[in-house]
Amino acid sequence: MYRSGAVMAWNVFKFCTALRGLGSIMILLVLGVVGVSYYAVVVSSYFPALTNGGLDSLVALVVLLLFHALLVMLLWSYFSVVFTDPGSVPPNWKPVVDEENGDADLLAGSEFSQLAGEPANSRIRYCRKCNQLKPPRCHHCSVCGRCVLKMDHHCVWVVNCVGALNYKYFLLFLFYTFLETTLVTLSLLPHFITFFSDGEIPGSPSTLATTFLAFVLNLAFALSVMGFLIMHISLVAGNTTTIEAYEKKTSPKWRYDLGRKRNFEQVFGTDKGYWFIPAYSEEDIRRMPALQGLEYPSKPELDGQEF
Repeated sequence: MYRSGAVMAWNVFKFCTALRGLGSIMILLVLGVVGVSYYAVVVSSYFPALTNGGLDSLVALVVLLLFHALLVMLLWSYFSVVFTDPGSVPPNWKPVVDEENGDADLLAGSEFSQLAGEPANSRIRYCRKCNQLKPPRCHHCSVCGRCVLKMDHHCVWVVNCVGALNYKYFLLFLFYTFLETTLVTLSLLPHFITFFSDGEIPGSPSTLATTFLAFVLNLAFALSVMGFLIMHISLVAGNTTTIEAYEKKTSPKWRYDLGRKRNFEQVFGTDKGYWFIPAYSEEDIRRMPALQGLEYPSKPELDGQEF
């Protein structure tokens, strides 16, 4: 029985190592899809149409402007997720203690460890793999091999964990990817229909193949990303993460649910001018501890909630 458990743990470790090795491949894949789409929409379809005159030129201009604007925001958001650390536990971090009750104001759960010298009713989150205390909403990532602040999940597409410091950037990446892939799908739809018609189709075989591939890839991405976007919108509305949504599935109430408006601000900040770009205002960073991933406002009546 022990041998079987050891083998399973070893296999999981190999799986995590393999995920770490996918880094450059996934980035190249994303850039490859962008390149194919750019060639199909800009180079072979709408840029040449600018010289047609009339309505064709106007439509081509609008498509090209939208395509490039969304592409800039998509790539900006994507590389912000890739290169932004999701948040690590500071060295020698210790939990905030309620001096009146003598209890650590932290969540409790199956992974928590009772530390020696603490009151019997005090539960402090502790990571046995990192051998350190864990802030609220922090989880250990087996792929990264460390604890991540407000960890949502490890995403192979961005070659990084999605956590407190880059969750907003990840959501914007999904948002702009959905808009961009939808635009590409709609702009190439007439070409796709013509592809199966009996009429004469302009362009070389390689151009037609690239257009067909771009349409299929962008349609598939638009549909799949739409599902992820809807899921994460619901998570933001409830101020929870993917991991927390699973952990609290039997709990009727969630201590960090402060209402949709405040829940949204816990991720995107209060400055509306920064809501749609992968950055935060200095004012929000200064006065909103939740954006740093260590402290989170909660409902006082649910501070002792466990799940």
